[in-house]
Amino acid sequence: MQTRNPVIKALSDKFPILDWGSRYNKATFSDDAIAALIVAIMLIPQALAYALVAGMPAQTGLYASIFGLSVYALFGSSNVLSVAPVAVISLMTAAALGKLDLASEAEYVVAAMMLALLSGGILLILGLLRLGFMANFLSHPVISAFITASSIIIALSQIRHLLGIEAGGHNAIELGGSLLQGLAQTNSTTLVLGVGAIVFLLWCRSGLKNGLLNLGVNRRLATTIARAGPLLMATLTTLLAFGFRLDQQGVELLGEVPKGLPGVQTPDFSPELIRSLLGSALLISIIGFVESISVAQSLAAKRRERVDLDQELVGLGTANIAVSFGGGFPITGGFSRSVVNFEAGAASPAAGLFTAILICVVVLFFTPLLYWLPKVSLAAVIIVAVSGLIDFSVLRQSWIYSKADFAAVFLTLALTLLVGVEVGIAAGVLASILIHLYKTSQPHVAVVGRVAGTEHYRNVDRHKVEVFENLLSIRIDESLYFANTRYLEELVFKLVAQRPKLRHVILMCTAVNKIDLSALETLEKINETLQELDIDLHLSEVKGPIMDKLTVTSFFKSLSGNNYLIHNQAVEDLRDSEPQFSVPRPQTG
Repeated sequence: MQTRNPVIKALSDKFPILDWGSRYNKATFSDDAIAALIVAIMLIPQALAYALVAGMPAQTGLYASIFGLSVYALFGSSNVLSVAPVAVISLMTAAALGKLDLASEAEYVVAAMMLALLSGGILLILGLLRLGFMANFLSHPVISAFITASSIIIALSQIRHLLGIEAGGHNAIELGGSLLQGLAQTNSTTLVLGVGAIVFLLWCRSGLKNGLLNLGVNRRLATTIARAGPLLMATLTTLLAFGFRLDQQGVELLGEVPKGLPGVQTPDFSPELIRSLLGSALLISIIGFVESISVAQSLAAKRRERVDLDQELVGLGTANIAVSFGGGFPITGGFSRSVVNFEAGAASPAAGLFTAILICVVVLFFTPLLYWLPKVSLAAVIIVAVSGLIDFSVLRQSWIYSKADFAAVFLTLALTLLVGVEVGIAAGVLASILIHLYKTSQPHVAVVGRVAGTEHYRNVDRHKVEVFENLLSIRIDESLYFANTRYLEELVFKLVAQRPKLRHVILMCTAVNKIDLSALETLEKINETLQELDIDLHLSEVKGPIMDKLTVTSFFKSLSGNNYLIHNQAVEDLRDSEPQFSVPRPQTG
């Protein structure tokens, strides 16, 4: 087997295109080209719509898609992730920029560019520092609650386009009140067009494909046509607006979209703007990365491929930095587009690059056709897209499984809806961390006894087991670190106080994977205190890596008891009476 050159391997790790590019062939190109066409058909109306959600000019959604997809193809590690504007990040962009005192659209665009630059810079730094594992610390139920609440706000924000009225707000209460106030001014033509567009899109999702299959159309072609639903709807409503001059009936049109690619632009590097956007950029980076990596990993697993967390940070970071100089706003990997890219057969990140090229063609030659596109059509695309992201089942599941998780989920959902997206996700992140600390600060610790006739040990509160008056076996079921050692210390002394004939305490460390310095100091303190009570402290079944660390300290020299390889051997050596049988406590809940 040929060994790869270490230099080439190191470069390939940093620039994945060197790896998949060296294996690229005609078959791969064919798969990527077909996937790119399908995704481009889906992405173009989405990009225009999400730009409006972010409060940006419609064309910036196309610019962000072009730059994001192109640069991610160079640095990303996922073969199918489609990096472009997404609903939640667009809403967070609008919330971040809405707090600033911006006098014109030009200032708004420049601020959005800086937000993308800051978000990309944060992601890139985390990737270079190899901190991708930090994604594991954000609770998935909390993210689900945030996405659900954000989707509701996004849908509410688009109802004004559906009704043809003026309304606004940053949370559900403000939006709801504003919509109610303007309800009397509803434009009936706009409403009919919007409801018709939504019905058409829902039909494309469910009925169009089956109808085409029944007519004998090839399955792949039928799937492609069904997924082109947003583009078909946009084309139909554009023709209706042009043919019947719906603008004269109060239907708001997208208007003139600049033709051609944007030149390289420079964000505003003023310290005041950076300070104002830094917190928002951090939240956008976290949510964008978690959302992106979730879909990338799940799709990679289906093909037995691997996604590198740290390289994904680099890929998303560089993509956002490129977008910032192209006049765009923050982007990340989209769930629905990536799934379509996967199912369409994308074989490499080149599919994203080809999608970017197709969007370039649209920007260069076809933007004049967008003038007659009704804004209500884009609102319909957004409403249908986010409707699939609303999922309240996480509330029921968390309530049944864990009340602590439910508290975090409910807090995130409520604050996002009632206050705003930034407060909601900040509370969710903080709640996730606090719950983790709370749970690990009270590790599961069980007094164990021996199952009669075996060498197995089980919780005395759950099983009828053998116990001995002169010894206490305590099984520790988590690693020991600074946040939970005080709990262990208090529990040990509480149990010791209840047993006047006790002479030996054995800590069973089967499930302990780490012991930090604070935990070591606590163990030393427990050992000293027990010695004063004429009680020996013993350890059993300590794992090798922990033994390696403990042996370089003075802990074993001062340990009053022994370190046993097998817990049953410790019990056999130390017991001095006939066994008694514990009576399990009734289990509740």
